[in-house]
Amino acid sequence: MSQTTMNNSTRANGHDEKELAPAFNVHSIYLKDLSFEAPHSPAVFNEEWKPKIDFDLQMGSQVLSQEEGVYEVVLHVTVTIKLGEGDEEKAAFLIDIQQAGAFSVRNLSEETVKQVLATTCSTVLFPYARETISNLATRGGFPQLILPPINFDAMYAHHVNTQTEEQREGTATV
Repeated sequence: MSQTTMNNSTRANGHDEKELAPAFNVHSIYLKDLSFEAPHSPAVFNEEWKPKIDFDLQMGSQVLSQEEGVYEVVLHVTVTIKLGEGDEEKAAFLIDIQQAGAFSVRNLSEETVKQVLATTCSTVLFPYARETISNLATRGGFPQLILPPINFDAMYAHHVNTQTEEQREGTATV
């Protein structure tokens, strides 16, 4: 008597359950672009060190392979340190960095993919950007600059709530 059994990890349609399970993977993390400027050196080193920090963070993503669910995520961070007051204010230094990574995100809803790209991928990339910024400031002759951690989940939730409110207001005025 011949008995045919089906492996528990194989479905009747021939797809492996592992292929259908949600998946997240980091392929690579890399520095896409980097700039350091100290426009008022060496005179800035004679100034009293009471820095004002301007910080800008932007995140973008693009599909690298739709079939394989591979995306590139880029964190663009700009930090400007200024010294002085009012008309005397001048940039001590400026760091502009694009920290990037390639990630696989598969078998998730479109909305969940957007959330993973904005939160999980950014959370993976940000420590690399922080370390590079701190290292560049020190190598430029300035005191160490340590950026605080960022809660990308809270930022994404705020973004989604803001969009939802704007949509409600837009439909209410129509």
